[in-house]
Amino acid sequence: MGAPLNAPQDWWKFFFSGLAVDFWRAVLPPEATAADVEFLWRHLRLSPDARVLDVPCGAGRLTLPLAERGCAMTGIDISQEFLDAAGESAAGKNLSVTLVCADMRRVEVPREGAFDAVFCFGNSFGYLDDAGNEEFLEAVAAALGPGGLFALDFGQTAESVYPRLEPRQEAEMGGFYFVEETRLDPVTSRIENVFVFSKDGRTERKLASQRVYLAGDVVRMLARAGLETREVFGSTDGQPFGLSSQRLLVVAEKRGGASGGKRG
Repeated sequence: MGAPLNAPQDWWKFFFSGLAVDFWRAVLPPEATAADVEFLWRHLRLSPDARVLDVPCGAGRLTLPLAERGCAMTGIDISQEFLDAAGESAAGKNLSVTLVCADMRRVEVPREGAFDAVFCFGNSFGYLDDAGNEEFLEAVAAALGPGGLFALDFGQTAESVYPRLEPRQEAEMGGFYFVEETRLDPVTSRIENVFVFSKDGRTERKLASQRVYLAGDVVRMLARAGLETREVFGSTDGQPFGLSSQRLLVVAEKRGGASGGKRG
């Protein structure tokens, strides 16, 4: 696949700003968000007043709809631009949500007690190195009460990404001209990307890098963190995960018995 593109190890600290923020807010269709919300509500067994963490939360694409259903929502993200957008949207909807600018590994238990559920959606796992990805899962487990549930959405499993890997893609989406160049670094098992976003005479070029894992690797990482896998899917409508599935959806439970929180 060619030489690595050498994205910086901490690329995620700088990526989510400017046109990249505007692009991701614009291109995801409402029906995709609705399907994600329904999946989380059902498989995390949520109910009004459940304490739920969205990490990283971006602009609140899933945080706000779940808050509208009555969940006590907390969102963590490294991008202040994303959080500002989430806060503006929440204020416009008269919603009370807690938004924290922090590294995704810096999950803290709120004063009210452990979270009933946590989710990491939007293919936001695997940004870090192996130790960092494990640290994130350990932080999730520490923030959950016994029996609490965690949902992980990951689109970079080997089963998903290798069959569809293309060196270059370009498209017009949501008013943007978008180019994605992709390389595989076989030594580190990371997909490295150059993204180019163009709109209204502005152009921004961003580098990104994401670790590729087998689905079984993810399940074992969850287990090491104290999270036992309960369900595995290849789509929000319940299709089984397999070769060429677009995404891996895993629901895991923190070991230790029933949670004292509110879940349906």
